[in-house]
Amino acid sequence: MNKKELIEAVAEQADLSKSKAELAVNAFLSATQNALVSGESVQLIGFGTFSVADRAARKGRNPQTGQEIEIPASRVAQFKAGAKLKEAVNA
Repeated sequence: MNKKELIEAVAEQADLSKSKAELAVNAFLSATQNALVSGESVQLIGFGTFSVADRAARKGRNPQTGQEIEIPASRVAQFKAGAKLKEAVNA
C-alpha cells in the first residue's frame, strides 16, 4: 500500500472526502516525524511504537572492492509492533 492508497482507505473507512483524509494522513505523518526528530517516541497502544535509536560507529566493507571502511554513528527510526498488530498479522 502506498500513500495514495492509504489516503483512499482512510477516506472510505472514516467516511471523509479524499482531501480531508489526505490532511489527516499528512498531519499524522508530520506529527510522528516531529516527535522522532525531537527524540520522543510515538506509542499507539495495540498497534506499535515508533522510536529513535543511536547506532554506534562501526567498520564495514565495500562490497565491490572488499576494502574496509568506517561507517559513522547515526540515529535511526525504529518501529516495534504491538501485541494486537502481531496477532492480526499472524492470524
